[in-house]
Amino acid sequence: MVSVYKALEGIDGEVFVVDNDSVDGSMDMVRARFPQTICIDNKENVGFSKANNQAIRESRGKYVLLLNPDTVVQEDTFSKCLSYMELHDKVGGLGVKMIDGKGNFLPESKRGLPTPEVAFYKMVGLNKVFPRSKRFGKYHMGYIGEDETAEVDVLAGAYMLMRKSVLDEIGLLDETFFMYGEDIDLSYRITQAGYQNVYFPETSIIHYKGESTKRMSANYVFIFYRAMIIFAKKHYSGKTARLFTALINASIYVRASLALVQRFALRSWVAVVDFLLISGGLVLIKDYWEEHIKNFEGYFAPVYAQTHFPAYAIIWILMVFWSGGYQKPYSIQKILRGVLAGTVIISAVFAFLPDTLRYSRGIILAGTASTALLLSLFRLILHVTQFKNLRLGRVGQVKTAIVGKPGERERVRDLLGKAGADIDFRGFISADDTVNSDVLGSVKRLDEVCSIYGIDEVIFCGKDISSSETMQWMSKMATANTTFKIVPEAGGFIIGSNSKNLSGELYTEEVSFAIADANTLQKKRLLDILVCLLKFLIGPLLCWFTGSPVRYFKSIFSVLSGKSSWVGYNESVETSGLPEIKPGIYQCTDGNTPYQLDTHVVERLNFFYAKNFEVAEDVNIILKRITH
Repeated sequence: MVSVYKALEGIDGEVFVVDNDSVDGSMDMVRARFPQTICIDNKENVGFSKANNQAIRESRGKYVLLLNPDTVVQEDTFSKCLSYMELHDKVGGLGVKMIDGKGNFLPESKRGLPTPEVAFYKMVGLNKVFPRSKRFGKYHMGYIGEDETAEVDVLAGAYMLMRKSVLDEIGLLDETFFMYGEDIDLSYRITQAGYQNVYFPETSIIHYKGESTKRMSANYVFIFYRAMIIFAKKHYSGKTARLFTALINASIYVRASLALVQRFALRSWVAVVDFLLISGGLVLIKDYWEEHIKNFEGYFAPVYAQTHFPAYAIIWILMVFWSGGYQKPYSIQKILRGVLAGTVIISAVFAFLPDTLRYSRGIILAGTASTALLLSLFRLILHVTQFKNLRLGRVGQVKTAIVGKPGERERVRDLLGKAGADIDFRGFISADDTVNSDVLGSVKRLDEVCSIYGIDEVIFCGKDISSSETMQWMSKMATANTTFKIVPEAGGFIIGSNSKNLSGELYTEEVSFAIADANTLQKKRLLDILVCLLKFLIGPLLCWFTGSPVRYFKSIFSVLSGKSSWVGYNESVETSGLPEIKPGIYQCTDGNTPYQLDTHVVERLNFFYAKNFEVAEDVNIILKRITH
């Protein structure tokens, strides 16, 4: 709403908000913060089409804009779009370039008409294989550039600007469409009346897609494709309608099946790997038992591995599932509890088996140990891969920076604190060219600052950073895997979409340094010794690549003797305020090249290294410098 009213400055317009019986108190917030808004409260969910029609019928403007609530517009979005419409009389509908919460272009900004041919290409996936083909890529019109103004068939209902006179001529949204398909139907009727639909990328909006529906769910597939059938029956006739309906029905069952398979695979693949690990471990134990304990290969009948082992594995997996061992974040305690429960059940069943089927209790006990170990190691690997730390049971911290001017950025930081945001606050980024000890850097070099400090999440102060500048950076950094959020001026909430779990501690002046913990230092020392041994073993292969074999082995003995550690502070700056550690062969800043780091940046990186130390961070730096 804040961005909408900013974009309306200088424009004679009215804003309608239609509420389909929400229970989150959002309409009270709208009335309190934006009293000029015209609010329409429905006592039931009447659907997208009917709700929009309610507002359109009350509107008095020359133009009508359909706008999703999960969008943010630029300050000049409305003025640019209206100017274009004023200059082009034949344009009945106008859409803009849409990006998601990470700055990625949303291809549904421009679409082709879902003819039977287009539907078939989409159903078999040819539109993805040949996205820029004029024949196969019609669904998203991939042959039209993201920044190319062009006439298109279908506009997205998330942002659809239309002439009120055209709507008076062709009618409002078809209320037969409850949620999906109404924008396709309306776009088609605009072109059938002799007007044009235009994709206009000279301005863009953020569309936090996916807030209202799970787009990969089977339910979404049924609702969306049923809407396509309604469209086909309405606008096509005879053979074309039957062909389109057949293709859509086929798409429904194919896509719904794929959606179910995908969801099942996402939920069950860990259990499948567990089954293979448990079974493999049991087979290895059996082979060892036969060779070294029974001294007779083939001592156990083949049925033991073929039936008993899979049964053991299934029981252990079911008990691990029952104990919560498949819930994230993973917990070793839950794994062990489930494995022990499974062992109790297996042992109880074992006791009632006839002697001909009762094999070895020793293998069951050894299998218990191997299962607990393998499943725990597997969970540790999954955790490190996702969260980049070794603290199983805790999610990774989201490294966050706030962009704004003094005052507003402090307000946003306080807002995060009051909200209990569990993040790794990296610092502030100035909203102008100011660079001093109070900030990480300037927004003018946002990409470089995020790279140096490993920022996962950027929060823009809407009061200080325009929506246009925010979107420019989002588009520029779309491939950087950084999430962007916005705090509106005087707003007590954050606009954004983030799939990461928040965990950690919000930075305050009372700093605790992880690297000062005795247990942490022991782990760091253990890693140092292990790396020394590894480097010593592979030294003959690597030392010649360093340019100085003497220096290579000298560093190993320096670390082994305890004089050095493999990773330490960058001592080109003062480190007296940080916990004392051994000088490093490598520096904690070694992972931030190719940027030239100034004194302030190095000081902060030393600080973050000490405050948030993880053994995994040392591992990453050592791997980058392994040949040195």
